[in-house]
Amino acid sequence: MNTGPSTESSPAAGGAEPAASEPGRDGTAVHAVLQALPEAIYMTDAEGRITFYNEAAARLWGRRPQLGADALCGSWRLLRPDGRPLPQAECPMAVALRERRANRGHEIVLERPDGDRVIVLSYPTPLFDAAGRMTGAINMLLETTDRATSYDAAQRFAAIVESSDDAILSKDLDGTILSWNRGAEMLFGYTAEEIVGKPVSTLIPPDRHDEEPNILGRIRAGERIDHYETVRRRKDGSLVDISLSVSPIRNAEGRIVGASKNARDITERRRAEEQQHLLIQEMDHRVKNLFSLASSIVSLSLRSATTVEELASAVIARLHALSKAHTLTVPVRPESATGTERATTLHMLLRTILAPYDDSGERGAARATIVDIAVSGGAVTGFALLFHEFATNAAKYGALSVPQGSVEIVCERAGPAFVLTWTERGGPLVVDPHEGEGFGTLLGRATVHGQFGGEISRDWRPQGLFIRLSVAVDRLNG
Repeated sequence: MNTGPSTESSPAAGGAEPAASEPGRDGTAVHAVLQALPEAIYMTDAEGRITFYNEAAARLWGRRPQLGADALCGSWRLLRPDGRPLPQAECPMAVALRERRANRGHEIVLERPDGDRVIVLSYPTPLFDAAGRMTGAINMLLETTDRATSYDAAQRFAAIVESSDDAILSKDLDGTILSWNRGAEMLFGYTAEEIVGKPVSTLIPPDRHDEEPNILGRIRAGERIDHYETVRRRKDGSLVDISLSVSPIRNAEGRIVGASKNARDITERRRAEEQQHLLIQEMDHRVKNLFSLASSIVSLSLRSATTVEELASAVIARLHALSKAHTLTVPVRPESATGTERATTLHMLLRTILAPYDDSGERGAARATIVDIAVSGGAVTGFALLFHEFATNAAKYGALSVPQGSVEIVCERAGPAFVLTWTERGGPLVVDPHEGEGFGTLLGRATVHGQFGGEISRDWRPQGLFIRLSVAVDRLNG
């Protein structure tokens, strides 16, 4: 058995300090030094038989190999980093002995007798005597399991980032984009090849370029920015509402070297908020109108009632009709649907909505003339909201606020378009239109433009309000 490197110098060395690679009688002292090291170290002879190992090596292998019998490595089994078996003849120590050269820094996996596996870096180095004959080799094994675990964790994190639906990117402190995930590509339209290396200001509209210096300044100060709502520009030039979160990126020394950004598309949320705001406005508007409508109905009924009983009967009938009209403006909830869409004709819809203001039975002539057309689906709710607003305003300020007033509603086809006109006559003199945008104007634009993709216009003529709206015929059934 080779007892280890010698500390005795060769005669040619002229009494100089001995080379540690030469075997000799001082091997025991060298072994004592190697035993004291925390790294796993072992030695072999020129044929690869293990001649020495320290306690750190025994702990790493999980066993004590037999000196002079076990060869090349003392582990139970050797594996490649990908988990495939590693033949002994191909292990780093075997290559170092066969090629008579150092073969350092190769990653291998050691399997212990209990099945545990340890990832190590191997540093085998051949040993030569003064005559240049190879006498064996020494190997140091550095455990890198923690490094591999960190690498695996980083790989898993990278996979999560890449598969995220949110746009995730990183940039340096000069604002240059360094990384770009699939979510960012989907949101902004740029591929990683197109955008990495370019300034992040590429995504910022011209009127918001002052935002980036402020963001970078806060990042340099170590501040995290959460849920900052702003607007960014896509590759095609369109704008998108986003919620932006920005965090500092620090290097191993803790110094801030860049920033990571997470951007989430909030366009749909903004639309929902706008719709909610419109509905709240509508609710507030309707509640405020209740007393005004009740007063109008009582005033309308007083024109023909001669007794308290007739007045009560007329008021109750008109309030009931108003309730039915209100029901048409409430969308059907999906969970309560029975499989059939709400459908009606325009004539039925308008008659229901105008009934509270129609005293044709009392004075012998209808106050509204309607040309019919069928509507169904979501168009019913849209038209009900519009006409309810038209009728309410007419009853408060326009033709339906006086006995002699009337409304003519005409519908006609104009190619692929459906055109409706609302003409008021006989009402109070229109001197000056209401300035500013009231709720009715906002509702009209949101419904006609947003839901139907059509156009609406109002003309305050001296003899009464004239409204014209135009929508595509195919929108009447949806």
